Amino acid sequence: MLQIKRSKTEEKLIDACRKGDRKAQYELYEKYAPLMYSVCRRYVMQLQEAEDILVCGFTKVFQKLNQFKGQGSFEGWVRRIMVNEALTFIRRNKSMYLEVEIEKASREPDLNKLSDQLEVEDLEKLIDRLPMGYKTVFNLYAIEGFSHKEIAEKLGISENTSKSQLSRARVHLQKLLLNAEQSMNDKLMSNEG
Repeated sequence: MLQIKRSKTEEKLIDACRKGDRKAQYELYEKYAPLMYSVCRRYVMQLQEAEDILVCGFTKVFQKLNQFKGQGSFEGWVRRIMVNEALTFIRRNKSMYLEVEIEKASREPDLNKLSDQLEVEDLEKLIDRLPMGYKTVFNLYAIEGFSHKEIAEKLGISENTSKSQLSRARVHLQKLLLNAEQSMNDKLMSNEG
């Protein structure tokens, strides 16, 4: 089995957290909160909701810390808890309604042109604009690396629904990318004029 070497300081920090050391828990939270907050934001748009998920997720991290056996990445283990907490939040508070079919984009975006101008933050903003069902499946599949079978189990939907939501998310993103490309072209044209 693959063993990942953890720094002694991380091991000590985890051990101190297991013993209920509040200072160590705060230190662990401070170390992972910014990254885990961005994971939560991938699933919900509202900042307050993402913060709520983050806090609930860290509460579970500390409650279940004895279940972490040191196999694999601690960050990955925490990330799984955050993703599961975000999905629980969505199921509890949002209706995962399936979107109606959207029209196909009439042309492909020029990704070479866009890649020079589109930053990661811009792409995250586009993903954030997807309808909830699309965004959730897209994040689970494209970002977290879950299979359609795993997504179906996590969300209580069929594999075909997962595939359909991913396909529709891609079409929707394509439309958003085309709009972004058009906006950039318009901006360039107005600057040249």
